[in-house]
Amino acid sequence: MKKILLRFNTSVLAYFILTMCLCISTLNAAAAEPIPHKALNANFSQLVHAFEHLDLNSIEKIYTEDAAYVSETQDKGIILGKQNILNLYTRFFDKIKRKQASLEVDFRVLVRHSDKNSATDIGYYLVRFHPGADSGEPVSEFAGKFVTVSAKDSSGKWLISVDSNTHATAKLYYDAKPVPNLYYGRQFITSTPTEPSTTP
Repeated sequence: MKKILLRFNTSVLAYFILTMCLCISTLNAAAAEPIPHKALNANFSQLVHAFEHLDLNSIEKIYTEDAAYVSETQDKGIILGKQNILNLYTRFFDKIKRKQASLEVDFRVLVRHSDKNSATDIGYYLVRFHPGADSGEPVSEFAGKFVTVSAKDSSGKWLISVDSNTHATAKLYYDAKPVPNLYYGRQFITSTPTEPSTTP
């Protein structure tokens, strides 16, 4: 009887140790899962392309169907759903086209929090507005702070689910230092132009 109990206890102990090892292994694998910096950074590159080419298709490709857009504009509510966000950008891009103007845009990500299926990026953006050649107006710029939340869809693609921004002085953008692995964009040269109202 003692031998049977000893074998039983040994088996239980072995099972317990094996279970603990599997749990620890699973936790370590989850903890070691790499942050998808490349995919998340690519969305900022796509946003830059969309603004500078007034390309709605690029906007369409990087938002989830149920995305929310929170603008810094005080008289605009929260925009819900990708189609409504596309409508907003359509009006904005059409406004730039009518003025025969162009934009330069870039982002500097300072903080990134990520888990298996979601990621949050926080940083600064800068927009330069180049008026039409015949307008006689100078180049102007505005800047702001942003927070974006991205979600991984069923195919493994990272898409923006929440996009929000507020005003900030351009100096904060220029003073932001690059962070390893995070999108930093081009090296805009500091300038002191006027600030237009050309946000979407």
